[in-house]
Amino acid sequence: MRGAAAVLGCLLLIGCAAPRVAPPCVAGSVPMRVFELYFGRSIAGRSDVTDTEWDRFRDEVITVNLPLGYTVLDGHGAWLDPKTHTTIGERTKIMVLAIPDTAASAEAIERVRSAYERRFKQTSVGMTTYLACGAFD
Repeated sequence: MRGAAAVLGCLLLIGCAAPRVAPPCVAGSVPMRVFELYFGRSIAGRSDVTDTEWDRFRDEVITVNLPLGYTVLDGHGAWLDPKTHTTIGERTKIMVLAIPDTAASAEAIERVRSAYERRFKQTSVGMTTYLACGAFD
């Protein structure tokens, strides 16, 4: 039984490491990369990022770097602080966007993430990404 579990574990890891390919796109849609970014609003030593501060960041950084469009949702997230080993819950802005899968797109995303980290003294802006098909015209 142990051997079977080890083989299954290896197969699962290989599946995660395999390059992902976008599904065949239906007529009118094109391959895109979808990004989901998680902007925590709690800041050590001060009050949370306010709606006004978020709006200013959105206008000055996100819209400038990602002019094709995006969607922002309000959420509540939790993460494990590696220093204190405590789970921290906080209000979160979740940004979802689908853009061409190019180096320029990845660079724009990284500019947004690093700008938020610097401006609001965050350890990181979480990110998930996957390939999909999309049509926005």
